[in-house]
Amino acid sequence: MNDFYNVKLRINKQLSLQRLDKVLVSKIEGYSRSQIKTLILNGNVSLNEEEIKDPSYITKENENYSINIILRKEKKHPGENIDLNIIYEDEDILVINKPPNLVMHPAPGNENGTLVNALMHYTNNQLSNLDDNSRPGIVHRLDKDTSGILVVAKNNRAHLNLAEQFKEHSISRKYKAIVWGVPDSQSIEGYIERNRKNRKKMSLNNKGFGKYSKTDIKLEKTFGIASIIDCYLHTGRTHQIRVHLTSKNSPIIGDKVYGKSKINQFGRDKNTFNKFMILKNFNRQALHAYHLGLDHPISKKRMNFNIEIPEDFKNLIELLLKY
Repeated sequence: MNDFYNVKLRINKQLSLQRLDKVLVSKIEGYSRSQIKTLILNGNVSLNEEEIKDPSYITKENENYSINIILRKEKKHPGENIDLNIIYEDEDILVINKPPNLVMHPAPGNENGTLVNALMHYTNNQLSNLDDNSRPGIVHRLDKDTSGILVVAKNNRAHLNLAEQFKEHSISRKYKAIVWGVPDSQSIEGYIERNRKNRKKMSLNNKGFGKYSKTDIKLEKTFGIASIIDCYLHTGRTHQIRVHLTSKNSPIIGDKVYGKSKINQFGRDKNTFNKFMILKNFNRQALHAYHLGLDHPISKKRMNFNIEIPEDFKNLIELLLKY
């Protein structure tokens, strides 16, 4: 027999006069429209305490829904005693500073040594378990080689609220990046979709394919062939900053996936060749999430977290200033 997690939803003016299945897809993280239809048809959705089994039912303002979400079969991940740099913790959330070279969660061929393994050990398995239990606690992600601030959900109530904040783009995120070239301060917009030739990459287009994305970048300091920039995310798409900066001919230093064909042009000047070699040998993508702002999922208090750039960033900058 399946276990369920119950979610309450009140229809406001914005959600009214829409199909019920469409509304629930927009409000319940991680479920496709077909899965939502199945929930409705199986009697897992109630309107004013009475089952409703019509996915096409048109919602009305002030209606109250109760949704029983199936908790999928648990996938056990072994806890591992891996050091965590914890910035903040209470009974609902953890905020951590993720180091580079740490994978977020187990996947085929990489079942151990991940952030999830570390979290399972530290919290004694006390994490949210909505996402098929394959990524307990994980509400958002940073790439393996990206360092910086992450928020983790310790229970399902916190997870659902944080997921909604990310969906509504009310969470503020800022990054520091060291990039090739000297990009202008600007806003970069476009639609991001999976690359049709290389499924490990994402592509940017202005034709409406994929999901809309926007990043503001601000030039902070330049070293001639490379620069430090500040990035503010309006949206949070997969590889967003990496794709956006590559589109402006300023790929991130150390990014092994994007912009490799654009790099050698920066090594042609003998006067900056030493800098070029220092940059080319940096062993991870120079991207760091230094700011995260969110509303606490339970108390609703606004919380802002900021951290310094890591040591490898500082060392790279010192070398660039020296040469």
